[in-house]
Amino acid sequence: MEISYDKKYNIAYVNIQEKISKVQTITLSDEVNIDISPVCKLYGIELLNANNQLKPTDNELVFKDTVTGKKTRIPIGISLL
Repeated sequence: MEISYDKKYNIAYVNIQEKISKVQTITLSDEVNIDISPVCKLYGIELLNANNQLKPTDNELVFKDTVTGKKTRIPIGISLL
């Protein structure tokens, strides 16, 4: 998984996996699009107006395992704000 951010257009993209086939973009809202394959396999999530949707705490991303409660903190080098 990879998260990219385009500061010029304020768009973040969560790339779940590499696109190996043609994808369809589905608009979920004014600020969220998803890319899926013809067999509904998720490839990515596009966040428009990203700085209002992604607000990292102390310049880090936190991944939480909902079963164990364990948190993994990953520092990021830029602020999306």
